[in-house]
Amino acid sequence: MKRRRSARPRLSATSERLSWLAQTLADSGSRLEDAWLESEMATLIEKLLRDGNEEALNQALDRLHDSHPGAYDDLADLIESACEISREGDTSRLILALPVLAWSRYAIPARALPKAVLDGLRAQLSGHILAADARVYLADFLFSPDQLPQGYCDTRVFAEALWASATAGQDLAVAGDSLPESQTFVSDVRYILAVAQIPTGRPLFRWNEPDGNRDTALAAWRSQAGANLRPLLTGCAYELLLPDAYFSAWRRADRETRPFALRAAVEYLKSLFNVPASRLRAVAAPYYDHWLEEWRIGFTRIDSDEVVHGVTWPLLGGEDETADLAANIEALLKETGLGEVRILDTRMPLEYCDDCGAPLFPNPDGESVHAELPEDMQGTPAHLH
Repeated sequence: MKRRRSARPRLSATSERLSWLAQTLADSGSRLEDAWLESEMATLIEKLLRDGNEEALNQALDRLHDSHPGAYDDLADLIESACEISREGDTSRLILALPVLAWSRYAIPARALPKAVLDGLRAQLSGHILAADARVYLADFLFSPDQLPQGYCDTRVFAEALWASATAGQDLAVAGDSLPESQTFVSDVRYILAVAQIPTGRPLFRWNEPDGNRDTALAAWRSQAGANLRPLLTGCAYELLLPDAYFSAWRRADRETRPFALRAAVEYLKSLFNVPASRLRAVAAPYYDHWLEEWRIGFTRIDSDEVVHGVTWPLLGGEDETADLAANIEALLKETGLGEVRILDTRMPLEYCDDCGAPLFPNPDGESVHAELPEDMQGTPAHLH
């Protein structure tokens, strides 16, 4: 899913073939050659997905990740397309994700969606996000990240269930009691999944039409669809992201979660301690394993060095040590009105609590410590996602 992958020692014959096809596609000089290569790859990917052979797909991606980035992107795009797109006769279907960023002093719900909410979301999708000829059917659950399908093969299985529901003209009923339990964070993302169905060859999204626009669609979606979710997200502050193809929306949510979590941390601590932002401090530092893995931000009150909360800022996509993440994080923190923002340039080891496994966060002295709320506030979620 276009993330850094660990190296694997030996490729199967199928993975070798897929890797070779992807490299040849990346080096292709014509659309005619592209079409043949993509057809060969699509046939092979389809077989691997139907066989549940996740390992072969990952082996091919691992081989290409560092040695041939262009081929890696081409292969990942084709695998994702096979997981989220269905073409049958004169009908095309696409799996959509509708991300919602949320934070709360209480638990952020992951729960079934009532019919009234599904009907309201369908109306807003049809009115603001999808093109005129599109029809949409939804899965009746608000998913946490832990409850989404894991891996390409599981994603394809879930997609097939959604495609079948669309063929039958109905929403997909999800057995919530069969899903994993959600982890508890103050700030997190929730997903609503859907399938858009269109006549093949017609535009899918509102912004594909001559008078459409992404920014206009997003503004209308946030204004209108946000109200549909209010009864489900009691006690939460939330922000809707633009609905899009499953993997694209998932990556955008990963990226948007990072600044959202920083802003949410400040609002949460202001509420928790009943103080203005100027009475809070943030300390940010880079954390390394063999290479830079993430930045971590510890929050304290201005008159104390005790870290009361922490936020992780993981690296995404092609980010590495050369990306100016420190300046980005510092600017975002200063925008919140914090009394002090301290950026450490010390290479901190990627450490976790031996007892509970929680990440350790930097304090003003440059030490990695556990984020601990005062004793009278224990039981509140311990850190932000």
